[in-house]
Amino acid sequence: MKVPIEDNTPEQELDEEAMVEAAIAAGEAAAEEELAAEAEAEFTKVKAERDELYTRLDEAEQQVDEAKQAAKDATDRMTRLQADWENFRRRTRQERETEKERAAEKLVLGLLPVLDDMERAVDHARQSAADVDQFVQFVDGVQQIHDKMVSILQKDGVEVIDPAGEPFDPLAHQAVGRKEDAEAFDETVAQVYQKGYRMGGKVIRPAMVTVTFGGPKRPVDEDDSESSE
Repeated sequence: MKVPIEDNTPEQELDEEAMVEAAIAAGEAAAEEELAAEAEAEFTKVKAERDELYTRLDEAEQQVDEAKQAAKDATDRMTRLQADWENFRRRTRQERETEKERAAEKLVLGLLPVLDDMERAVDHARQSAADVDQFVQFVDGVQQIHDKMVSILQKDGVEVIDPAGEPFDPLAHQAVGRKEDAEAFDETVAQVYQKGYRMGGKVIRPAMVTVTFGGPKRPVDEDDSESSE
């Protein structure tokens, strides 16, 4: 039996080339689709990794901000605590100084009546028996005790207020009477019934005095006028 011999006509050759080209085109399309799928998958993966990194970066920035705020709050608290401590120390120191002043003031006030009694005893002795030597010696002795006590008080900052002949000062003097005197300036201390005392610049007992009236007005001191201006 004879095998038929195929006759490759030009039409058949064109069909084969078309089929080859179609196969090649299909392979290329499939390869492109595969590459596109791989690229899309890789893109999706990289995008997810990027988004995760951004998220972690945001969290890190938030943690840094929170840490900065916590540090600022701690610094503010420390500053307030330090200020409170300084205020406490200053207040405690001031209270101690005030307590010392009050204690010293109380002691001085307790001694002042003794000075008053000494002064009255000296004045009475001088008026009643000034010519008797014994009383003179007594007066001198009491006077020495008085002067010694005043000296001790002065060392502790006590100042005697004895304003006889001086202008009346309502901040340091207490008027207990008035005396008409046309020759003295108006509102001049005429007599001191009881001396006053000042301690640390504070009047702890005003002087009890009588004040003149009916005299000429006291001229204004130039220094006082300039200071008031």
